[in-house]
Amino acid sequence: MEQESSEKENTNTGKAVKRWPIESQEEPISVIREETEEELKAATDQVRPVTSKGRLQTHFPQQSRPSSSKKYPRPGSTRSTGSSRPGTGSRKTVSRASSRKSRPESSGSRLERFGPGSDHSESDDEIPHKPREHLPEIADFTTVDINDEKAFDTDLEDKGAGAAPGVSIDLVADFQYLRTAYAIDTNLKFSDNLFAALKTTTAYDPTGRTAYIEGCKKVGVVPASYFLRHMNDPHLSMKHHGLGSQGMRAIAMSLVSNTSVLTLDLSDNWLGHPGGHAVCEMLRDNCFITHLDLSDNKFGLQTAESLSQTLQQNSTLTHVTLSGNDFDDKAAVHFSDAIMNTTKLEYLNLSHNLFGENAGIILGPAIADNSSLKELDLSWNSIRRKGAVAIAQGIKNNVYMKKINLAWNGFGLEGSIAFGDALKGNQVLEELDLTNNRITSEGAVLIGKGVSVNETLTTIRLGRNPMQTAGCYGICAAILRNPNCALKELDFKDILVNKDFDDIFKQVQEQVPDIKMRHGGMEPPKKPRARIHPMVKLTNYIEKNNLRLVDFFNKFDKDGSMSVTYEEFQQGIEDTGIKLTQEEVQILLSELDSDGDGEINFSEMVSGHTGFQESQQENINVILTATQPRPVTT
Repeated sequence: MEQESSEKENTNTGKAVKRWPIESQEEPISVIREETEEELKAATDQVRPVTSKGRLQTHFPQQSRPSSSKKYPRPGSTRSTGSSRPGTGSRKTVSRASSRKSRPESSGSRLERFGPGSDHSESDDEIPHKPREHLPEIADFTTVDINDEKAFDTDLEDKGAGAAPGVSIDLVADFQYLRTAYAIDTNLKFSDNLFAALKTTTAYDPTGRTAYIEGCKKVGVVPASYFLRHMNDPHLSMKHHGLGSQGMRAIAMSLVSNTSVLTLDLSDNWLGHPGGHAVCEMLRDNCFITHLDLSDNKFGLQTAESLSQTLQQNSTLTHVTLSGNDFDDKAAVHFSDAIMNTTKLEYLNLSHNLFGENAGIILGPAIADNSSLKELDLSWNSIRRKGAVAIAQGIKNNVYMKKINLAWNGFGLEGSIAFGDALKGNQVLEELDLTNNRITSEGAVLIGKGVSVNETLTTIRLGRNPMQTAGCYGICAAILRNPNCALKELDFKDILVNKDFDDIFKQVQEQVPDIKMRHGGMEPPKKPRARIHPMVKLTNYIEKNNLRLVDFFNKFDKDGSMSVTYEEFQQGIEDTGIKLTQEEVQILLSELDSDGDGEINFSEMVSGHTGFQESQQENINVILTATQPRPVTT
């Protein structure tokens, strides 16, 4: 029997209360069972569906999920499908709790219950409802290619550059969603079946994408989208990415089979010894990388040995940069073996490390025996004295090296002597950088002796050395003595030169028209010295010889008349040995002969000397008064 809804006025509150129809008690209702937390969690796990075009759907329609009023059946629900009683308009209603009661598949997730191959539709006899027009399709992650480099954005590139035309932003967001879900344990978990499906999509992956994803899963790191996108580039730069040792392990796994990358930059990632070891293991199998930058990764002594063995065994590496890795004198032993035995390496950068004098002694003989290196960089170390001499001897005996950078080491005079001798014997070296090595003017002249006979050196850099303009002058003079000099560039950076250097360099330009030179600028003109008053010289002579003024005057007055002529005064000045110019003598005569009679008597001598001393004292008092602090006034 149908019950009509009605509204009654509540006498206490005065508000209208709406009463809904009560369900008929004639038909039995199933017992409601309380679900466990695991079943509720499994039931509420949302799977991100895909659209009909195969893309992941991120924005659902407003009515993508049926409400309780439409009464879509749920698995396990006991809802009667019979029609309402004849002659009545009553309907059977089922509570929300009854619709969530016992589900046979509640122990599993929705991805398992409604997978791509599962049949979760119900027969039309049991479910008389409309087709699910608004329900999205269930996601099939095995059909999604998360390796597609044109399907998502990047965190290190300009927006719009990473996605191909026509790729929606939803797909970009969905890849980031999958990548995050892969690394952290969220509601969406990648099962082993998914990784197996990804692995079996391609039988052989020359780019190493599959190996990288598997490696990230194994070591537990988030895949770098930038690396996935640029794995096919011949020049791959991963500097400043903060990879660490674990991130490097995953990348090394993929680079083992990569055939595209030729230049690899891994600088400033703090790989440490584990990451360096992973790089070495990768280079033993990879035969395509030719340029490798591992600077600023804090490898230390342990990695030096592995790198040395790799450089000796690898047959494709030609350029290697290892600057800023805290290699010390002990590590130099391993690198000396690499320099001596390598046959393919052409460029090696060991700058900004901790090599000292002992390292130079160790590396010197290895440089002499090397037959493949064309360029070596040992700048910004502490190679001095005996170490500098050993390096110079190695360069003297080397017959293959074209460029060497030894700036910022501090060779000093010993190193200057050794390099002067090395330039005499070496006829292969083309560029030599000795910037900031404590080379004095004498050291520059000694290096110039080697320049005067060398016929292959084209560039020499001696800037920021305390050699001053005299050292620069010595190098230019050495060039003039060498008619076969091949120098094209002179670098005297931050060294001031004078006009004498400018004149000799013009002569160098006449001999070598194409030569280029850089210096720190011209020296400022010297200020003329203040002229010393001749009376000061007379006073100094009197005080130095402890003479009285009358005794000094008697040396001029030969006849004892207490008066001297100009000629007698000049002759007396010469006899005493006081160094006065003719101009200064005339100044004294004009000041002492107060009456202008052409003679100087003793009284004029006394008055002139006393007056000069008083004027000097006044000047001193003025200076002292100006320098004294003023009293503080309130």
